[in-house]
Amino acid sequence: MVEMATPGLAPGARIYVAGHRGLVGSAITRHLASRGFEVLTRTHAELDLTDADATTEFFADTRPDHVVVAAARVGGIMANSTAPVDFLEDNLRIQLNVISCAYRVGVQRLLFLGSSCIYPKLAPQPITEDALLTGPLEPTNEAYAIAKIAGITQIQAYRRQYGASFVSAMPTNVYGPADNFDLETSHVLPALIRRCHEAKVSDAPEVVLWGTGTPRREFIHAHDLARACLTILSSYDDPAPINVGTGVDQTIREIAELIADVIGYSGRLRFDSTKPDGTPRKLLDVSRLHALGWQPEVPLRDGIQATYEWWLEHSGTPIVAGPRRAHRSTLTR
Repeated sequence: MVEMATPGLAPGARIYVAGHRGLVGSAITRHLASRGFEVLTRTHAELDLTDADATTEFFADTRPDHVVVAAARVGGIMANSTAPVDFLEDNLRIQLNVISCAYRVGVQRLLFLGSSCIYPKLAPQPITEDALLTGPLEPTNEAYAIAKIAGITQIQAYRRQYGASFVSAMPTNVYGPADNFDLETSHVLPALIRRCHEAKVSDAPEVVLWGTGTPRREFIHAHDLARACLTILSSYDDPAPINVGTGVDQTIREIAELIADVIGYSGRLRFDSTKPDGTPRKLLDVSRLHALGWQPEVPLRDGIQATYEWWLEHSGTPIVAGPRRAHRSTLTR
């Protein structure tokens, strides 16, 4: 049975989710549809959001009531370090095109999704929203972070100059179904799931991981993020970005050990301290979100188990046991 739409957004409102095939966008699409909204989507093949003319035509034709900007070029330390131009320019183009077109066709509410990496590398913990622009960024993902900061500024500028009811949210590290498990571009949690699984299947004696294992990270399941996005769309209207997280973090070593335990890998986890760690800690202060009545639902272990099972079902390539060898993984932002 379809539930009634959330108060604050009209029942059956038409909501365009940019980036609906990604980890975050797909979860938001499922959640909005389950709440009775009409969700508009386009694949990248159907609409390239870096193309200003194509984006303008799409908005002129569809005229959605609301928009969620979940489309972005994303990746971990390796991807951000090797392709900073792509992360900067692609994200700037997507944001400029979608936000400006949404305003021109009269979109009522727009939610722009950024990232916790917008905050200074050494920001006081837990990180409050007013820590933005108070110190240097983490160098390994600076280009991506600057693009997201530009998106926040664009949202604030549209509010100040035109009175647009546009808002921005900064999620912590997200995981769940439809995550990216490519070892060259994935974030830490899916990379660890894949590495530990492959090590288990090949009976490898160890998995070698980048960094010291001491940085602390906070993770939120995509389902919980989707719930938070609907809460924000319905109830939040402020120029300041709002943090989205669980308010709980663990060390990378603890995360890796938990994943190995879920998967059943009993080999050694060895950390290569000659490789970068990234930001030492990124725990978000989520008091603003909690004040709206939102709380997370998915425990980390349960979420990891479900994500692992999803990947096994959807990977499509059987992994055949091979010779014993060490598996290497990068730790990401």
